[in-house]
Amino acid sequence: MTASFRAAPHVGTFAAEHLSPSYPERAARGTAGRLRAWQAEALDRYFESEPRDFLAAATPGAGKTTFALRLATELLARRTVDRVMVVAPTEHLKKQWADAAHRVGIRLDPAFSNSSGAIARAFHGVAVTYAQVAAKPYLHQTLTDQVRTLVILDEVHHGGDALSWGEAIRDAYSGATRRLSLTGTPFRSDTAPIPFVRYEPNDEGIRMSATDYTYGYGRALRDGVVRPVLFMSYAGRMRWRTTTGDEMEAVLGQDDTADVTSQAWRTALDPEGQWMRGVLEAADRRLTEVRHHVPDAGGLVIATDQTTARAYAALLHQITGSPPTVVLSDEAGASDRIETFSRGDSRWLVAVRMVSEGVDVPRLCVGVYATSASTPLFFAQAIGRFVRARRRGETASIFIPSVKPILRLANELERERDHALDREGAGDGELLDDSLVDDANREEKASDDLLAEYTFAALDSTVTFDKVVYEGAEFGQQAEVGSLEELDFLGLPGILEPDEVHELLRHRQARQARRVAERPPTAPAPEPLYRSLKEQRSLLNSLVGLRAKLTGQPHGHIHAELRRVCGGPAVGQATVAQLQARIDLLRRQMQSH
Repeated sequence: MTASFRAAPHVGTFAAEHLSPSYPERAARGTAGRLRAWQAEALDRYFESEPRDFLAAATPGAGKTTFALRLATELLARRTVDRVMVVAPTEHLKKQWADAAHRVGIRLDPAFSNSSGAIARAFHGVAVTYAQVAAKPYLHQTLTDQVRTLVILDEVHHGGDALSWGEAIRDAYSGATRRLSLTGTPFRSDTAPIPFVRYEPNDEGIRMSATDYTYGYGRALRDGVVRPVLFMSYAGRMRWRTTTGDEMEAVLGQDDTADVTSQAWRTALDPEGQWMRGVLEAADRRLTEVRHHVPDAGGLVIATDQTTARAYAALLHQITGSPPTVVLSDEAGASDRIETFSRGDSRWLVAVRMVSEGVDVPRLCVGVYATSASTPLFFAQAIGRFVRARRRGETASIFIPSVKPILRLANELERERDHALDREGAGDGELLDDSLVDDANREEKASDDLLAEYTFAALDSTVTFDKVVYEGAEFGQQAEVGSLEELDFLGLPGILEPDEVHELLRHRQARQARRVAERPPTAPAPEPLYRSLKEQRSLLNSLVGLRAKLTGQPHGHIHAELRRVCGGPAVGQATVAQLQARIDLLRRQMQSH
């Protein structure tokens, strides 16, 4: 300790006793005395050995802040530490931490800047961002080493966001007396190690993150601490033009190549298309229904970027007649707009995907997942904005595109994950790589200063209700938007017990099936496009094989010649019409052979 340092005022145990177990004033069923059962268990686990490092993984909305501040008050009261440093992902979360700490007698300075150089004596510590620490790690090392310090690393997986960040966090806090790491998502989509997290080999020798205490979504749902989540899935037919000028068409969510899926997905998210308007209208109808039971219920649209966020906001203004609140990353005033929305009763908030983790609004009950992000980490963080329960029976409804990567994540909401190192590749092989969508969201430019003749253009989209996903089960079948079949599911009550959700979904599904069966027969539905594409590709490849046997030419040469004569992209990206033109040419060639 330096000679000039004077400890901040002492915090007694009385502060911990007044700590609300559901900051701020969000008590839900599942509390045990002043703390929820899991929080008391986690504290007991910590004080069994009082380790220097402790990793607590609790589902978003479970009360990690409450647990951390209770632990901080205990360590301050016991004189184990004299200072508390909180590191959070965003500016908005710094203020949330400071407000929560103030309620229990811990004074944290959220306005601390690296240029300050020292912590004011009136404070027990500071709340900073990971970016602040990375910008000047040795300043934070000095502040930590001055006195016995507890460092709370909120959403610690952000410590691996960049190599320099991880190194900075280690440099700054290696000398801390105690370190408490918190996360709602204890895994990353890459293999970057997370600072101060212990990794242990599993049976296959892969190093996995080891949590000291875990409180998953499944248990939290059973405890009534979080809301059940209904995923409203929407499909539709998409049409777009590629950068080579080819027009393509696909049914959203049907079997196709990853790049076709990403382009169809991008077309669906186009604010000018019918799909996005239809989904926003459906989500607003759902919000109206929920507000019959939860009067202040709000909705959140998570957009990919600022341009689409503004466009979605304009659509919502047209649909509802009221302008929504728009939050764009960490821009000036973002925290104030979030706070105003949180305390009010207006209907919609629109945010870009980068700020979803910093949006903490307990009244959010309806969401629209209008982003191209498909990693388990981001999806879990996004859904975490909606699951915080304020009272028993509240449900959350999330509207999602009917694409396999997102449907798979919705089905695996309760799956507990750990962060694995030593894997081959950085992502989850079962998921659509975000880079495919990110590449599609950038204008492709030819090398050597040759500009592409065309740019990607979303031409047209339709929207249909697909199904509801709940706890890994699927309910309902495709229906027109605005039909009784869709409204059956949009009109589910906003207050339901988890077991009632299952029962009501089964009832609505049976009623939908009866309606369909009682309708007069109609003309057979056209063959799904994905099946036609698959069959066309198979037929074309068979004919190319026959042609190769007749002429002795390699398959690749025949495909290249077909593309030269008929035009269009490679087989995997060609439309039905383009494939048919090649099939017809091959048949003519073989007939004349």
